Amino acid sequence: MAHRLTGKTIALTGPRKAEDMAKIVEKMGGTALIRPAQGTVFLDDVETRKSLEEWMASPPAWTILTTGMGLDALFGIAAGMNAEHDLLQALRQSHVAARGYKTVNSLRKRGLEPLVRDDDGSTSGLIRGLAEHHLQGKEAVLQLHGDPAPKLEAWLQEQGALVRRVLPYRHIPPEAEQLERLLDDILQQAIDAAAFTSAPQIRNLAEYARSKGKLEDMVLAFQGPVVAAAVGKITAQALLEEGITRVVYPPEDERMGSMIVELARYFQSANI
Repeated sequence: MAHRLTGKTIALTGPRKAEDMAKIVEKMGGTALIRPAQGTVFLDDVETRKSLEEWMASPPAWTILTTGMGLDALFGIAAGMNAEHDLLQALRQSHVAARGYKTVNSLRKRGLEPLVRDDDGSTSGLIRGLAEHHLQGKEAVLQLHGDPAPKLEAWLQEQGALVRRVLPYRHIPPEAEQLERLLDDILQQAIDAAAFTSAPQIRNLAEYARSKGKLEDMVLAFQGPVVAAAVGKITAQALLEEGITRVVYPPEDERMGSMIVELARYFQSANI
């Protein structure tokens, strides 16, 4: 795998572990540009504590977990409230549905197994699993991480579930100049690929390009010389929703390093 990215310049759009990703790119012979398309993620502590207190006082029939990091964050807050055991008990009293292997792993390290999980790492896969169960009139806590899940929430409401959202983190858009630099890199073909690690990064970039009347040009650039890489299916879906149809992402292991390795494989197989 060494030097498979020689001559390639990769824009890294995620704020988390960007330096670590840059080292992977450089070890493979490439050049990394850090171009954050997602702002600081902050913890809405007061609101989350209130949500946790309600959750633990009245465990729902269903608990629907969408990210392992979000679940870990909730346990971290619960620890600060001296309520880890109470949160664990609330989960044990609930039917648990989980999206993604990281969420399942977060549960397992606490001795829990989900009743329902996705079949492909996506929100659609989670919905397919939940469709086998009767949700009419059932209360469901929906744990999110930084970003709403309108498709999942709308589906739950259509099934007659009574949804309570718990959103421990919120994503803040980056400075406009950061998005301007990234967009210019794409349009000027100054990079060979842009690597995205979350859906908000894509939405932020697309909204900025749209505001400048350059969304169509950006999509066209991604169809041509610039490759869009995604960390997994959820992020890839966000690219597809913006009209970017050539997306490279790891089919199984949704990790940042795996994304870069898959991108290198793509360049090698395409001989570009």
